Amino acid sequence: MIISVSIVDDETGLRQSIAEYLDRAPGFRCVSAYASAEEALRGLPQDRPDVVLMDIKMARMTGIECVARLKTDVPDLQVLMLTVYDDSELIFQALAAGASGYLLKRLPPEKLLEAVRDVTGGGSPMSSGIARKVVQYFQRREGRTEPRATLSPRETEVVEALAKGEAYKQIADRLHLSIPTVRTYIRRVYEKLHVHSRTEAVAKYLRR
Repeated sequence: MIISVSIVDDETGLRQSIAEYLDRAPGFRCVSAYASAEEALRGLPQDRPDVVLMDIKMARMTGIECVARLKTDVPDLQVLMLTVYDDSELIFQALAAGASGYLLKRLPPEKLLEAVRDVTGGGSPMSSGIARKVVQYFQRREGRTEPRATLSPRETEVVEALAKGEAYKQIADRLHLSIPTVRTYIRRVYEKLHVHSRTEAVAKYLRR
């Protein structure tokens, strides 16, 4: 299966190099590349790629704003933020807007392909430095029991695994559960947090 990818980035050289790399990689195809969020909003609903690689800081509209608007028009669109910024607030804003993962541009090219594959399989990939920030956030909040009081210990383990970018199979293997059981726990988390997607669940859990 060919994975179709679109790129939204105002750096011409980087945009072109990623597009060329994707087109050379077996199993991938770059279907479009946009220099601004505004252009992307006009074109992506028609392109319907499997995955969008989205920069954050662009000339006018930010990538986070673009994601929020795209997810309203195309709810099933998978967006990976690809940025130089590892600021915690931007991470949480991107997840809350509907991004499925958060990657740093210094990521090795082969890891970028791995992340694109992962998100199409239900994962939520993050660069190692980003995942570390998420873990540190949990550690700083240790002892504040009120945000987690509504979730059981197992539900908490599952949502923290989602925050680290683990796919359902990874969670099932690590926690010694079946995939249907993992899905049941995730459904309960959605109900308790009043959300409808894994990115909403992670963002709301992190910010509570």
